Amino acid sequence: MDMIDKFMHAVLSITFFVFFLHYRLFTSLVATARSLFKENVSGKVVLITGASSGIGEHVAYEYARRGACLAVVARREHRLRQVAAVCEIIGSPEVVYIVGDVAKMEDCQQFVEATVSYFGHLDHLVTNAGVTPVCMFQDYDDITKASPAMEINFWGSVYSTYYAYGHLKKSKGKIIVIASSTGWLFAPRLSFYSASKAAVISFYETLSYEFGGDIGITIVTPGLIKTEMTDGKFLSKEARLQLDPEMRDVEISVMPLESACECGKAMVAGSCRGDNYLTVPHWYEWTKLWKVFCPGIMDRWIGFLLMPCNSHNEVPTKKLTHFVNGLTQFLSS
Repeated sequence: MDMIDKFMHAVLSITFFVFFLHYRLFTSLVATARSLFKENVSGKVVLITGASSGIGEHVAYEYARRGACLAVVARREHRLRQVAAVCEIIGSPEVVYIVGDVAKMEDCQQFVEATVSYFGHLDHLVTNAGVTPVCMFQDYDDITKASPAMEINFWGSVYSTYYAYGHLKKSKGKIIVIASSTGWLFAPRLSFYSASKAAVISFYETLSYEFGGDIGITIVTPGLIKTEMTDGKFLSKEARLQLDPEMRDVEISVMPLESACECGKAMVAGSCRGDNYLTVPHWYEWTKLWKVFCPGIMDRWIGFLLMPCNSHNEVPTKKLTHFVNGLTQFLSS
């Protein structure tokens, strides 16, 4: 067995290096060809969850600019009204907003059926709703308070897909699922969030085989995007959504943030091209290679930056944030 192990390791290593460059060249050519024959979504029906803010909101705006009919879903009705109104102004022929909670299976069934009942069919499903628990594992007093990570981030996507499947198969439609780069870039305090996003990636990679050519799937793995989450809106260890600027300084620090607008544009463009995977910003793709080929370096670097020195909040990233903020104020005075 040991000889077989070594043989397989050698064969797979050599094969990878021989074909890697050729594969990258091939995928670049395919991407260019897809750009020339991208899908026109004008008049098509798109259902977007988590559309009241952030990435989901700007995905809705980009589809609206391209002339798609929209069904936007979220829990905050007042925000949905505003998003729907903007979508109609910038180009969508018709927009409906539906209040719903993706963590509830009956809500997912209801908003899919309501969309199809109103428009007659469904072409694209964008599963974007998500929540970010931020807490050290050992600091939970009640571990079930972390369950919304899976209920919303994972099961919310699964439920929506389950009820939309038949309609999307009929229209030869697409699913655009929002995962995260934390599916491979693990960080302290984000254990449940990372686990939920890794589950999303694995689940939809499997569905891409099961669905075959019936339904296209684009798995989006955003890096840090300027949204409510990167502004510090996290799920506390008591399972309450709250703004935590201090924890924002720890987890996000001075990392560059891509705008939600640019992220939305890239996502819709990738979907129309028929991309299987899309990472925004694009440079986050290189972190996959670092993770694969230099896992020790990546793990030590993340641990050094984000693990506490003397208390749960005294970490290098927080000190770096304060230093940069102070320097900025000094230079601007």
